Amino acid sequence: MHLRTSGLHHVLRKQAHNRSPVFARRLTTASSSSQSSARTAVYATAFAASVGLFAVYYYDARSAIHRYVLTPVLRRTFDAETGHKIAVKVLRSGLGPRDPVQDDERLRSEFWGRELSNPVGLAAGFDKDGEAIDGILNLGFSWVEIGSVTPKPQPGNPTPRVFHLPDDAALINRYGFPSQGATSMISRLRARIPKFHETKDDTTAALKPGSVLAINLVTGVKTFGPYADVLVVNVSSPNTPGLRGLQNRELLEDLLTSVQKARDELEPSPITARRPRLVLKIAPDLEESQIVDIADLIRKSNIDGVIVSNTTISRPASLTDPNKSEIGGLSGAPLKPRALQVLKTLRAHVPASIPLIGCGGISTGADALDYARAGASLIQVYTGFGYDGVGTCRRIKDELEALLRAENTTWKAVVDDSVRKLSWTDQTQNP
Repeated sequence: MHLRTSGLHHVLRKQAHNRSPVFARRLTTASSSSQSSARTAVYATAFAASVGLFAVYYYDARSAIHRYVLTPVLRRTFDAETGHKIAVKVLRSGLGPRDPVQDDERLRSEFWGRELSNPVGLAAGFDKDGEAIDGILNLGFSWVEIGSVTPKPQPGNPTPRVFHLPDDAALINRYGFPSQGATSMISRLRARIPKFHETKDDTTAALKPGSVLAINLVTGVKTFGPYADVLVVNVSSPNTPGLRGLQNRELLEDLLTSVQKARDELEPSPITARRPRLVLKIAPDLEESQIVDIADLIRKSNIDGVIVSNTTISRPASLTDPNKSEIGGLSGAPLKPRALQVLKTLRAHVPASIPLIGCGGISTGADALDYARAGASLIQVYTGFGYDGVGTCRRIKDELEALLRAENTTWKAVVDDSVRKLSWTDQTQNP
């Protein structure tokens, strides 16, 4: 009996010894699996939080990442035209950043009796085919000018045709009206209209309260009139042979007469229940006598406003960038002195009833205020937007609001005072 018991104990000890490594391995595996799952959960949480924070940061147009990281990387990685196209596609996709801040009351602007939330617009040339209207408006612009659009598709001038001048905060382009054509743009404009659209007194073609949609064109008043608040008659691009010749008095008079006739024959827009306003866009390279002639024509016509100005063919002596010798229209900071002078001259020769829109070298709130003090009702940006990115509009508005607050005034008050003091008055009328 004792021998059997001893043998049994020996067998049991042997089996226990054989099982212990397996049991230990199972315990170790279970422990490792638990730790691995915990690490995975921590990593997943950290990743989700990082993505969430980045998304919040990215979708806020004010974020410094846009001005100091994404925009410079885009500019240095791709040529100027490719970077431009990528920016348009991102804004078209609906994945672009947004301006999350409501505009301050001091920025309220008035245009033909209609109130805009702020005076900052985006000039034609960025969204040439009306692809990213809503993406641009989401950046805080109160109005956007799309185009220039041509009746039929055309490629424009040969590439390369866009050149950065970073040393001068400028740009030279000789695009030459590349366009997908009228049919393509009309289809996009129609697609924006809600299925059950209701026209109200404050409805605009931008389909956003306090905003305006303008279309820059050479021809096509009847085609685009129903879809725009403003039609911009472009006679000032330096990249289309013969176009600037239309600014000569006789040719311009004939053009304005035909454009006004076409506009007046339009039925009220099904979107806004109004006919579009007509705005003339002029060059900064005009002599003073030419500006006076144009002003005289405007006074005698039904043109509703003027954009001052397009790009310049001149090359200021201050330019230092190697690309300064490229052929085309120069825009950006070097354009501001000339554009501002042309605006002041024109303001002195047109009545207060004709609003002027300032465009040329605007990249700060102080720049915008300079134009208001010269008699501009609204302003447009272009090159500054390309250099500083999607937060440009909000930054200009914030800087402008701070300047107006420091002077205890508003944009409208500055504009009204300047226009009253600087505008042309009919000296033949009895006081």
